[in-house]
Amino acid sequence: MDFKAFLRHINRYKWIIIIVPLVTVCITFFMVKNLPKQYNSQAQISTGLVDQSKQLSANQNMDYFKTSQQFSNIIEKLKMKKIMSILSYNLMLHDLENPKNPFKKYSEKVEALTPAKRTELIAQLQERLIKKETLALSDKGNNELYDLVASMGYDEETINKNLTVNRTDGSDFINVSYISANPALSAFLVNTLTTEFIQNYGQDVNFNQNNSLALLDSLLKKKEAVMNAKNAALKNFKMANGVLNLDKQSEIAYSQISQNEDRKAQALRDIQANQGAIASIEAKLRGKDAYTGGNVVSDNRDIVDIKNQLKVANDRYIDGNFKVGDKKSIDSLNRILSAKTLRNSDNNIVDPTVNKQNLIQQRSALDVSMNQAKSSIASIDKELAQLKSKYNTMVPFDAGIQNYERDADLATKDYMDALNRYNQTRTEQNIGLKLNIAQVGLIGTPEPSKRLIYIALSGISSFSICFMAVVALFFLDNTINNSKQMISATNMPVLGNLSYVNIQGKSLKSIWNDAETPNFIAFKNLLRSLRLELTNKLDADESQILGVTSLASGEGKSFIASSLAHAFAMTGKKVLLIGGETQRIESANTKELAIRDNFETFLIKREIQTQDLITVLNKNNDNTSLLEIQSSKNLRAGFDVLRKEFDLIIIDINSLRDINVAKEWLMFTEKNIAVFEVGKALSDTDKDLLVYLREQPGFIGWVLNKIKLNGESKS
Repeated sequence: MDFKAFLRHINRYKWIIIIVPLVTVCITFFMVKNLPKQYNSQAQISTGLVDQSKQLSANQNMDYFKTSQQFSNIIEKLKMKKIMSILSYNLMLHDLENPKNPFKKYSEKVEALTPAKRTELIAQLQERLIKKETLALSDKGNNELYDLVASMGYDEETINKNLTVNRTDGSDFINVSYISANPALSAFLVNTLTTEFIQNYGQDVNFNQNNSLALLDSLLKKKEAVMNAKNAALKNFKMANGVLNLDKQSEIAYSQISQNEDRKAQALRDIQANQGAIASIEAKLRGKDAYTGGNVVSDNRDIVDIKNQLKVANDRYIDGNFKVGDKKSIDSLNRILSAKTLRNSDNNIVDPTVNKQNLIQQRSALDVSMNQAKSSIASIDKELAQLKSKYNTMVPFDAGIQNYERDADLATKDYMDALNRYNQTRTEQNIGLKLNIAQVGLIGTPEPSKRLIYIALSGISSFSICFMAVVALFFLDNTINNSKQMISATNMPVLGNLSYVNIQGKSLKSIWNDAETPNFIAFKNLLRSLRLELTNKLDADESQILGVTSLASGEGKSFIASSLAHAFAMTGKKVLLIGGETQRIESANTKELAIRDNFETFLIKREIQTQDLITVLNKNNDNTSLLEIQSSKNLRAGFDVLRKEFDLIIIDINSLRDINVAKEWLMFTEKNIAVFEVGKALSDTDKDLLVYLREQPGFIGWVLNKIKLNGESKS
């Protein structure tokens, strides 16, 4: 954003931004100068919702969302049409019954009532108050009651404008405040509203709770009857089938079955163990090892045989008269007997017969134990059969008794739930929410005047509106006022700027010779700057024909073309001006524009009378086509003649709105500039012409014209 342009824009509208708020403040001051004093009265309602001293238990967990919802419900009920209608009736009755000291001056409609009508109105209001009827809009069509209440400003809509009902930051109190011009009215209104609301709220709560209790009591009796019927059916089923406690009995029977099956399994394990032990003992008894005594028997048999042989040898030795050979046989047998006896003694330290006897005793004991285990299996099987038969007789009753017990449990649960709800409702009725007036509304002092606030708000709001409007105008303004905006809008360069000058009754000579008027001096300086830029562009490729055009007529291109001719003549160049602002031409002078022949005449005769420095050829004003006068070849030949005669040729070309004529002139120019009047916006037609202008190879830039200096306005 261009901040300088923005500040200039603000400066342009500064008086509007200043004057409008001042006028608004003055008007507001006179409007609020005689504002009546306002009196505020406030009453407080204590709810007990968050006051721990009023709770049944100080350790109750507070649900803040539920509490906030309860406060919202109370506030909304306080604003209900029913309560507001009761308030309206009380206010009307007060003023009608106290004609000497009413809260407000009677309205025209109330003042117009006859004494009989007033009496009738009082009776009607009292009747509605007793019945607590709502003052609805439908009453407006049926009778005059609504109109009378509204005329006094006691209707719901009017009261709500100055009535405030709220809860203060998590407190236990609901504040009811009202502001009016009468302090007694404010106090009466808040006190009446709170009193009537608490009374009606309590009645509504009791009515609803009594209805709930009646409904719950009826439901409780039905649930109790269902529970008793289900329990009686369960009891009858047990008595009919001799079942005391089926679950316990079946559990005991199943436990006994498990124990006996464990005993049977243990007996079978004992039998198998005893059989294995007996088989092992019998194998040992049949074996030849030392534990069974097999080697011992063999050695003893050999000893017995040797002893028998020794006896025979002794008999033969004695009977044979003690022969030496018999003696040797006896000695040999004794040695063998001694060796056998000694070996048998070394190999059998323990008596093998004793070990064998022990094995035999163990086998006997195992046989007895195995026979006992086999005998116990039969008794266990018999007991298992009895227990399983007893357990199987319980199974058919299990499904039936479960149904009865389930029905009885559900009925009992429903009854207990209903009983809890009934007791809870009764408890809430006894210790539930009780609204009380914690503070009555009192007559107070006047409220601080809001005059300064209204005046300040009016000034601030009007200033803000004006300022925002001016800012909006700036951002919505598509006009071009400087070179930066022109370059941004067209994407083309700007060669120079020319200030606005009032040329009424002025000639170029008088403007150029004026050395005192600031605007004329500034214009000449800007024109010299433009002349320098054009000289650099023309000298770069030795161009001599300069075309001056514009997007639309009336942008000052003819005046600029004449001014440029004069400016270049001041540098000593011989200038030909085709077109220009001929009505400003004075009598012939060396540095003054002079009206001579027409350009069309020159094209025919190919003759031109030159002046000292500036020569002028006028164009026809009927937009005659050049190509209809001469061919393109002849036109180029004519311009060649002019190029040899003059140092610079300036052509005042028609605006691009006359596109057909402008295109023909642009065919014969070497450099072109376009004049644009500042303060104008580019139209859609101008944007289309920009495309054509951008395609011209000789176009070198824009000249911004009629720039205002020092606040000078256009005429």
